[in-house]
Amino acid sequence: MTSAAVSLSGSAGFSLRRALMRHRGALIAAAVLAILLFIVDWISAGPLTYFDVSFLSSGGATSALAAIGQTIVILSGGFDLSAGAVISLVNVVLASSMDPMAPGASILLWTAVGIGVGMAVGAFNGFFIAVLRMQPIVVTLSTMFILQGVTLLVMDKPGGFVSPDLGTFYLGDAITGWLPMPLVVIGVVLLAWFWLKGTRFGTALYAVGSDPDSAAAVGINVVLVRFAVYVIAGGCYGLAGVFISAQTGSADPLVGNPLLLSMFAAVVVGGTRLGGGQGGPVGTVFGAYILMMVVNILLVLNVSAYYSTIAEGTILVLAALAGSLSHASVLAVQLRAARARLAAWRAGILPSQLEPIDRRLKIAGPTQNQRGPASPRPAFRLRNAETLRYALPAYVCLLIIVVVTQVWLGRAILNPGYWNSLLVLSSFLAVLALGQGTVILTGGLDLSVPWTIGISGIILAGMVNGSDAALLYALPVVLVMACAIGFANGFGIAYLGISPIVMTLATNGILQGFALVYSQGTPAGFSSPMLRWFMTAKLGFVTPIVLLMIVFVAVAVLLLGRTPFGRRVYGVGNGLRAARLSGIGVERTLILVYMLSAVCAALVGIMLTGFSGQASLGMGDDYLLPSIAVVVVGGALITGGRGHYLGMLGGVLLLTALQMLLAGTTLPYATRAILYGLVVLSAVMALRERRLQ
Repeated sequence: MTSAAVSLSGSAGFSLRRALMRHRGALIAAAVLAILLFIVDWISAGPLTYFDVSFLSSGGATSALAAIGQTIVILSGGFDLSAGAVISLVNVVLASSMDPMAPGASILLWTAVGIGVGMAVGAFNGFFIAVLRMQPIVVTLSTMFILQGVTLLVMDKPGGFVSPDLGTFYLGDAITGWLPMPLVVIGVVLLAWFWLKGTRFGTALYAVGSDPDSAAAVGINVVLVRFAVYVIAGGCYGLAGVFISAQTGSADPLVGNPLLLSMFAAVVVGGTRLGGGQGGPVGTVFGAYILMMVVNILLVLNVSAYYSTIAEGTILVLAALAGSLSHASVLAVQLRAARARLAAWRAGILPSQLEPIDRRLKIAGPTQNQRGPASPRPAFRLRNAETLRYALPAYVCLLIIVVVTQVWLGRAILNPGYWNSLLVLSSFLAVLALGQGTVILTGGLDLSVPWTIGISGIILAGMVNGSDAALLYALPVVLVMACAIGFANGFGIAYLGISPIVMTLATNGILQGFALVYSQGTPAGFSSPMLRWFMTAKLGFVTPIVLLMIVFVAVAVLLLGRTPFGRRVYGVGNGLRAARLSGIGVERTLILVYMLSAVCAALVGIMLTGFSGQASLGMGDDYLLPSIAVVVVGGALITGGRGHYLGMLGGVLLLTALQMLLAGTTLPYATRAILYGLVVLSAVMALRERRLQ
């Protein structure tokens, strides 16, 4: 063999290895899917038939199509939490627009309508994220609540009509007995992706996801790429909405909500790197079908469907951890640091093992006679200028809302009952604001709040079951459980290097599954009389919870403003590297922050149980966006490092007063969700403008 042949052979081998490494995630996902298919075939009553393959292909198609859009967003370095809400909106739009009396439906027309609705939402997201440069998490979370409100305005309960022609087309066979149509639809979308990937836009997409600053430096229009990414992703969500409409034949305003967790899990399982720049939709499709196969295997084994979200959340965490493993990963760095600390401990050279010696330089100061007159203390306005600048607008807007309530509904300003109701209803968000606000101050976000609230209330009600005596041991049990939840979140984020969004979203899904398993879908028990009295009784014209909230606010202000823990929180939010160099224990601080958030959420679950007399599934769902909204409206920076609890409290009072004003009108409930989303977007946009000035 000549040297040229050897060189060509070696080059080909190197290229093959490089290609295999580049597509490692998709190849592993394909192998896992093949193993799962073998397991299903083995545990089933008979061998898999074409009908089984067709059924499985349609079962995972909606999640796969939506996850393709999510993959494109993540490749660009973003996140999209509005995907499930887009699917729900498309579903109700189709079901409320089709005429049951019409003899047939235009498949192309209604598919175009669904994709168009999704692309319009994507353009909305893209404008705020790409053009106005706002945080994708906040924008898409706000959009999610806005869309949920719009969806409920279009159709407030399941129903409507979707033409059977749509189901016949999308759920039928492309080649009778050989090729199911769902696989053809996914294949067409993947072919479109391969074409897009080969264009200049595809190259720019990966470049922006890898390093947007470098991409901009070489002439890539980062704004246009990011805007187009959300539009394309919205089209994928719209197509998923069309497909699920074909499956159900009707509409459900909440049909897309459960898909968000499985969507992210499919992306991560498929090998796409969170943060952008690596991966692709092919692995995501395999990931979507892997999750569906896991759920089907559980059902075949007679395992309750309640375990499905536990399985999805666990798979998401494990896949995110596996995808981030490398020599430079957070986990690898932590393991090397642990080995170094262990070696130092064995050698006896840890700082805690050395004799404490004051090594500070001793500088002679001026004598008493040499000292000049003491400098006057700055005025209060000057000392707290930044806090007042960002927190005061919330209180000004609160005053406006109270005046409008007085003019519109009457009996507000001079009515003690109004102020007591305002403070009682504000107490839930005031507690959440401390936990979620502290997380946001570190630059994170806690999406596990809803089901931490839910499972805390369900377990408390089940243990207490109307007994005051049982409250003495039920409360500590719930709070210890909350500490464990927060510790798991913090440990995964600080030591395993999992993104806060992914970690807390997965935890939320796992908690939802545990709550369903614990309650078997029907929570039992009810609040104790003492807790009920504490949340609803009157001492004069004041409810007891109001008195406790005064103490809570004082403690919260001192915790964040006057303690070493509070200073460490702000230090972490202003920069991890700078915080480490300053001697701050970043990992320990993050764990304590997420434990605080979980404990605050558990307290809200306890309070809600006492307020309503019992616990219910989904009792915390309405508190996710408001818990973020009050922090942002109160002047905190969503990227961390700036904010004050008194400002957050102003945001709590403002949004609660606004909610009470709306409750006194004939506006539907859906308007509240829309309003919350718009308020958060407006607040973030206003704070962004101030920061740039």
